[in-house]
Amino acid sequence: MATVAVLGLGTMGSRIARRLLEAGNEVVVWNRTAGRAEPLVELGARAADTPAEATSVAEIVLIMVTDADALVAVTEGENGVPTGSEPATIVQMSTVGPESVRRLADALPAGFDLLDAPVLGSVAEVESGSLQILVGGDEDVLERCRPVLEALGRVVPVGPVGAGSAGKLVANAALLGTIAVVGEALSLGLRLGLSFEAAFDVLGATPLGAQAERRRPSLESGSYPPRFTLALARKDADLIEAAAEAAGADLRVGRAVDSWLDDAAAAGLSDLDYSAVLTSIVKGEIPQADREAPTS
Repeated sequence: MATVAVLGLGTMGSRIARRLLEAGNEVVVWNRTAGRAEPLVELGARAADTPAEATSVAEIVLIMVTDADALVAVTEGENGVPTGSEPATIVQMSTVGPESVRRLADALPAGFDLLDAPVLGSVAEVESGSLQILVGGDEDVLERCRPVLEALGRVVPVGPVGAGSAGKLVANAALLGTIAVVGEALSLGLRLGLSFEAAFDVLGATPLGAQAERRRPSLESGSYPPRFTLALARKDADLIEAAAEAAGADLRVGRAVDSWLDDAAAAGLSDLDYSAVLTSIVKGEIPQADREAPTS
């Protein structure tokens, strides 16, 4: 088994560390708020005071932080990953976009290897080891890290460094676009006089049927427990827009999705699951009786 450092112990990072411990790895953990490491230390992890300290004792360093600024702080700041450490393999798993990954690649000293490996999936998938891990990087480096990554889910090689983050933006563009189209189609049906039940019956006959049915309980109950928060979805939508502009891609649907996410944030929904954007799209068009109906 490997000695693995996990930097960033938020919703995903803490569960990644737990999975790696369960798989028999020696795990070193660091988080800006040190108290988040305590439950993992109780399970056998070792806490480090700085990213540099964690990196100095690890063969593989997994980074799972919130955004590009946090990645820069962990890798380029005082006591950052390369500081005073022996070369290691860095596996960047955060959703930060290809430009941030290129910056990281340029910032790492000679001797460090880098994989760009953001994930598809959330809490349930990381806990069950069923994440989809989109890996960009050298094949030899990936093979060295494969046993560690496969403890977390299915490894999907997608190209060189940067391709993993590009793939994650493609996946999230589809994800966010789908939820917006479900909401708009449902809103149209209700405004045209269809009942809530009939609107879902119609959507069930379309390629969006499974996604619509998955969101139905939340629409009926008005409850959106966070798996992937709307705040993070907005951050990712901004990354998609920036990458599209840089690449010359015309994402008209993406711009519409951005506007719906902005409306939902303005309505105070940022801490809920991103699917709460449906409440902004559908607004008050779901009759109270339907909201209180039992879920199917």
